[in-house]
Amino acid sequence: MSVWLAWYLATGLLAGLLAGLMGVGGGLVIVPALLFAFAWQGVDPAHLAHLAVGTSLAAIVPIAIASLRAHHRHGAVEWPAVARLAPGLMLGAWGGAWLAKDLDTVVLQRIFGAFLVLVAWQMVRSRRIQAGRIRLGGIGLGVAGLGIGLVSGLVGIGGGTMTVPLLAWQGRPLPRAVGTSAACGLPIALAGALGFFYYGRRAALPEALGFIHWPALLPIAMLAVLAAPWGARLAHRLPVRQLRRLFALVLLAVAARLWLT
Repeated sequence: MSVWLAWYLATGLLAGLLAGLMGVGGGLVIVPALLFAFAWQGVDPAHLAHLAVGTSLAAIVPIAIASLRAHHRHGAVEWPAVARLAPGLMLGAWGGAWLAKDLDTVVLQRIFGAFLVLVAWQMVRSRRIQAGRIRLGGIGLGVAGLGIGLVSGLVGIGGGTMTVPLLAWQGRPLPRAVGTSAACGLPIALAGALGFFYYGRRAALPEALGFIHWPALLPIAMLAVLAAPWGARLAHRLPVRQLRRLFALVLLAVAARLWLT
């Protein structure tokens, strides 16, 4: 087994465990891991971050399918809300890929680093979400989906860190908000991955289709799908609050590394 195959498998394992354990999207783990791996492998610096984000979005597709199936079996997916959000999510995710194609790698890395800081703050803050603070109709949900999809497509995540609070503020119980958010991750990942494939075709990077690196995608997706249920089971046995704070510190360290590169 090559060193990089082992790295990709470990990345998928960690992404899946954390997704199940803390409900965070795999992209928060996959993108930094791929930035490191691709830099060491000598990927063209001009496209390094684009390849990491595009591959992350492609890997989230099977992860999102596995997650939404599990939540659907428990009746935790509110499909009408998914239907209202999905057009905006897909349009926004494609727009994120369109914006990313013209951004310098360093700029894209720093945008991702800034997003990590926001997620870390959200984890440490850990305030209880007050239901009913925001009430949006169909058009409002569509616009919110557009914004969530845009950010998600730009930084390579499934959008759960934004979708779950939005749905909870709408008055959904947290389990239903999490389940519905998991289903919303699929249109984001599909549209974003297709966008990075389309806009990356001219880059002609080795072992890649557009900005999607297949040798990294397959092992990451496979291990993440297998590991997510383990993480969900561990969530009932481990001190998740303390782990969230520890993970927040890791995210801050990664953000600092990306900003100082």
